[in-house]
Amino acid sequence: MKAQVLTAETGPSALELTDLPDPVPAEGQVVVDIKSCGVCFPDLLMSQGKYQLRVPTPFTPGTEVAGVVRSASAGASVAVGDKVLVASIVGGFAEQVAAAPEQLLPLPAGLTFDQGAAMGINYQTALFALKVRAQTAPGEIVGVLGAAGGVGTASIAVAKAMGAKVIAIVHRTGAEELLREAGADEIVQLEEGWGAKLKEVAPEGVDVMIDPSGGEVFDEALRQVAPDGRYVVIGFAAGGIPTVKLNRVLFRNIAVVGAAWGEYVRTHPDLPALLHDELTEMIEAGLVPLVNQTYTLDQLPQALTDLAEGRILGKAVVKIAE
Repeated sequence: MKAQVLTAETGPSALELTDLPDPVPAEGQVVVDIKSCGVCFPDLLMSQGKYQLRVPTPFTPGTEVAGVVRSASAGASVAVGDKVLVASIVGGFAEQVAAAPEQLLPLPAGLTFDQGAAMGINYQTALFALKVRAQTAPGEIVGVLGAAGGVGTASIAVAKAMGAKVIAIVHRTGAEELLREAGADEIVQLEEGWGAKLKEVAPEGVDVMIDPSGGEVFDEALRQVAPDGRYVVIGFAAGGIPTVKLNRVLFRNIAVVGAAWGEYVRTHPDLPALLHDELTEMIEAGLVPLVNQTYTLDQLPQALTDLAEGRILGKAVVKIAE
């Protein structure tokens, strides 16, 4: 099979398209023919040796797999031909992967493989942040920083499906159509004076602020949270790790909470299946995972470079097979 292999932790340029032996499943494992694999920030960090989980090189990255079961042992929970998503840490940027049955989730009816791969970490993270950590209620106002990225667009869509009013807060220009398609009710451009503009559409502030970016906008963003509100830290895509001035937290009676989906799954392994069931219900009710850009397997280094340099709006997927 063909696979992208990371030969050194020096970034996307260290990926090589290679012919590898087909995977030999361990006892009880299932082999999946991969059709699509999402491109996500952990893939980029792993290529740079900056992710919290370090996998010795050489290895094949790829965490958001959609495909078809190729082989399964007797008595397995899936059968040959089943369309599945694979919750995997590595191995997705290849033509096949071996996985344990408990890593598999059913592809929701009506979705393409590209859309299934786009669900992956982003939609799981969005629902985890909004429901489990922030306990977002229908009718609340949700602000989404980094709104034009993969986690941002997923957070907009999930918040809207939960009955919230959604304000997209975006740095990149030219994203308005994308953000409206995701479900944003209002759009605030992240430029000088953006806090005052947000106050025009949410005078009391937002009930929930979703932040996958961190960086220098944190202080102003914290000011935009209404009393009793929740500021949800998902990551630090902008590079800087901000500090919290606790007097603002205390006197405004707000909460700053973390939403590290991957770390939570380590101690709550049943979480992905529970979130997937709820996301499937949202999809049945009309939510559609967005796929905004596609690449082929040989273009993976370019895809990760584009992600690193901010050239991907929304969600990108690598198409591996028809």
